[in-house]
Amino acid sequence: MTDSDPLRSLDALVGTWLSVPDFADRLGTAASNVRGALRDRRIVGVRRNGKQGYDVPEAFLVPFHLANAAAPLPAPEPGQEREIILPSLRGTVIVLSDAGLSDDDILRWLFTTEPALGEAPLTALRAGRKSAVRREAALLLV
Repeated sequence: MTDSDPLRSLDALVGTWLSVPDFADRLGTAASNVRGALRDRRIVGVRRNGKQGYDVPEAFLVPFHLANAAAPLPAPEPGQEREIILPSLRGTVIVLSDAGLSDDDILRWLFTTEPALGEAPLTALRAGRKSAVRREAALLLV
């Protein structure tokens, strides 16, 4: 990457970032649970702008009823909506970690259009194309 500031280019790819406490609020849980999700590789984040804590892409959150894009549930009643971490993200992050990618590189890969997918891998995951994404991620192991 030729950009002299890798975080700035990552910011352009990711869009909206949430602090761990803000991510926790969106999930309706404690910040310690989000830090656990970072440790367990269910999500990845980065330290930005000299902050002590991590920031996590907002795009890792999905409405509960759309967690499985292949079999969405009925939309909830107004006021009953809730968000969860995209379930297919964890396995993909693990494959990418096994391929030796850093968290910054994992984020870049997830948010950059992958020619074989025709879209960014995260977009494909959100659309229910987990197998196709994992196939592409596994090619990085070779």
